[in-house]
Amino acid sequence: MSDSESRPLNILCLATYFKGVDFIRECKAHGCQVVLITKEKMLAEDWPRDSLDDLIALPNDAGPELFIHLASLLVRQTRIDRVVALEEFDVITAAQIREHLCLDGMTSATARLFRDKLAMSSKVNAAGLHVPEFVPLLNHNDIRDFIDRVPPPWVIKPRSDVSAIGIKKGVEPGDVWSAIDELDRRERPRERSAHYLLSRFISGDVFHVDSLVSNGRVIFAGANQYGRPPMDVAHKGGAYISHTILHGEGDEKKLFEINRKLLKILGLEAGATHAEFIKSHADGEFYFLEVAARVGGAYIADVLEAASGVNLWREWAKLELAEKPASRKLTAPRKEYAGIVLSLAKQEYPDTSAYNDPEVVYRVKKKHHVGLIVRSKKLERVQELLSQYSVRFTEDFEAVLPPLERAE
Repeated sequence: MSDSESRPLNILCLATYFKGVDFIRECKAHGCQVVLITKEKMLAEDWPRDSLDDLIALPNDAGPELFIHLASLLVRQTRIDRVVALEEFDVITAAQIREHLCLDGMTSATARLFRDKLAMSSKVNAAGLHVPEFVPLLNHNDIRDFIDRVPPPWVIKPRSDVSAIGIKKGVEPGDVWSAIDELDRRERPRERSAHYLLSRFISGDVFHVDSLVSNGRVIFAGANQYGRPPMDVAHKGGAYISHTILHGEGDEKKLFEINRKLLKILGLEAGATHAEFIKSHADGEFYFLEVAARVGGAYIADVLEAASGVNLWREWAKLELAEKPASRKLTAPRKEYAGIVLSLAKQEYPDTSAYNDPEVVYRVKKKHHVGLIVRSKKLERVQELLSQYSVRFTEDFEAVLPPLERAE
C-alpha cells in the first residue's frame, strides 16, 4: 500500500474568485486535509472554514510564480497529493504547480486548450468540428484577408476571459481597426490586441453542455439553452435565463455527441467541463464557441442539480479523490427540468417572497442580485415560469450596468 493510500489525501485548491464550496466540503467529508489559496479581495467571502485546514490569501496582483512559490513552501511540511483549480482563471496556474511538484493531472499544455480561445478553436477546427471562422489579431495581412473573405458582423473577443467580458461587435472594417488601436493603447501588454480574436458572428440559439469526465470518458452531461445569448444580456441588460432542454430529443443527442468528440479532441482525462455551442439560424448546425475545465458559473450547477439530482461540485471532488486510473460511475440521474432567471437588482437584498409558485426550489442570495431556480417534470412549465419571472424582474428589481471590459 502506498503512502497516499494509507493516509488522508492532501488537497490544494486555488480559487481567485468565490467558487467551489461544495467541492471543499466533499473533500473534507472524505477525510482530506484541504488548503485553499485565494486572493485578498476574496478573503472575506463565505468560505467553508470548518472544512478548511488552512486559508491563505495572496495579493490581488499575484501571478503564477507566487502561487508556485507558496505551494513549494507548503510542501516542505505537508505532502500535496492533488492540486485543483476551482475557478477558470487558475486552471493554468494549477497545472504549472503540478508540473513543478511532479504531480499527476492536467498539464499546462492541455490546460491552455481550455483557457485560450485561439488554441481551442484551432485544435477543434483542425479535427473537423464546426467552428465560426476566426483569425487572431496578430498579422495585419491575415486580418485584412479575413475581413475581405468573411462577411460581417464580426465579434472581437479576448482569448482568455470568460463569459461576455471584453467582447465587442463590429459591422465595418473600421470597427475592427479602431478596436485594435484602442486595445493597443492599454497599459498592460496582456490586454492588448495580440491577446484577442476576431471571429464570424453567428446568429442563433446558444446552448451549454456541462460534463463530468472520468478516465477520458464522459460519465454525466446536462444540456441547457440560454434564454438569450449571454453577450446580449451583458451588452443590453435584461434577465439571464438558462434551462434544461428536452431529454432524449434531437438537440440533446446532437450536443452530447459533439461534446464527447470535443473533450476527446482536447485530451481531458478527468474533471468537470463547461462547453458552449450555438445553433445557427441560417443552417441549423451547431458551432463550437468555447470550453472550460471547470464547473459552469451563474448557478448552472444548481440548475443541473435541481433537474438531475447530480451535484457537479461534489462529484468532481470524488473524481479527484479516486485512485488513478479508476473510473467512476454515477447512479442514473433523474430526468426532470429546471431553469434559472437571474438579474442585477436595485435593492441590496431583493425580497422575492411574492414569487411563491411551488416550482421555486432555490432563491439566489447575493448582494444586488435577484434570481430564482424552478423545477418541474414538464419543460413547458419551466419555460412558462422563467418567461413570466423575467418580465416581473424588469418591473420589480432590474438594474443595468455597463458590460465589463476585463475581469474584476
